[in-house]
Amino acid sequence: MTVVSVSMPESLLDRLDEFAEEHGYTGRSEVVREASRNLLGEFEDKKLEGRELMGVVTVVFDHETSSAEERMMQIRHDHEHTVVSNVHNHVGDHYCMELFILEGELDEISTFVGKVRATSDILSVDYSVVPLDDFEADLAH
Repeated sequence: MTVVSVSMPESLLDRLDEFAEEHGYTGRSEVVREASRNLLGEFEDKKLEGRELMGVVTVVFDHETSSAEERMMQIRHDHEHTVVSNVHNHVGDHYCMELFILEGELDEISTFVGKVRATSDILSVDYSVVPLDDFEADLAH
């Protein structure tokens, strides 16, 4: 197996080690492998391809130490056909939360989330997607 070196904050490494111990993993490499598989598989769900989706993306960053806010607005403008709504909120003294509501197909939403995740200084990115046709079927009954 190939050995890979990864840089991360000490606090994240501590959390990773605690997680591995608490959940019975043999070590941090096993946790990172599983997390990598999960991340890569998130948007490979064939059941979502070709369907109109609605998504919510939540992003947290420290506004005092990064240019993430500016980058979020650039990504929003680059994907204005997918971003239905956007809310910016201050959290505590140093943090901002961006909430994006998206509508589009899997590849469009996946590209948006990928660009957000690739932005430096982002502390957290969470998202969920729901097929819109699930609601249409329920409303037809």
